[in-house]
Amino acid sequence: MNNIEKCKPTLPTVFDCHIYTLPQISAVSGNISTIQNGFDIPFEIKRVFYLYDIPAGRDRGAHAHMECHQFLIAAGGSFEVMVEDGKFKKTLFLNQPFMGLHIPPGIWAHEQNFSSGSICLVMTSHPYNENDYIRSYEEYLKYRGI
Repeated sequence: MNNIEKCKPTLPTVFDCHIYTLPQISAVSGNISTIQNGFDIPFEIKRVFYLYDIPAGRDRGAHAHMECHQFLIAAGGSFEVMVEDGKFKKTLFLNQPFMGLHIPPGIWAHEQNFSSGSICLVMTSHPYNENDYIRSYEEYLKYRGI
C-alpha cells in the first residue's frame, strides 16, 4: 500500500445509512416530534426542504452528494429509499413521521414508490450547492473508484 492509498478517506457504505427514531411527545390532542440541531440527528442542519405533490408510484432523487449529509422523513404518506455504495444496495421504507433516514455523503440515493399525498421532509448539512451533486451514475462509480 502506497502513501496515497493510506491517506485516501474511507467513503461511507450503505451500512452507514441508519434510520433514527425521533423523540415523541404523545397526547390525546395529537403527537409532536422534535429535532434539536446536531443532537437528534448526526449533523448541524443548514437547509430544510420538502417534496410533495409527487404522483403515486413515481420516483425522485437518483443522485449522490460529495460533502452533504441528508436526513429524510416521511412527514406524510410513505416511500422507499434505495441507497447504494457501488457494491451494495439496500431499500428502506419510511412511513412514520417520527422516523428518519440519515444518508451520509458518498451514497447514491433514490426515493421511489411514493404513496399518494406523500410529503418527504429533507434536512441537510450544507446549503444548496450544485457542485456537490453527482447526478450521473457512471460518474458516481468513478467517484467511488469502481
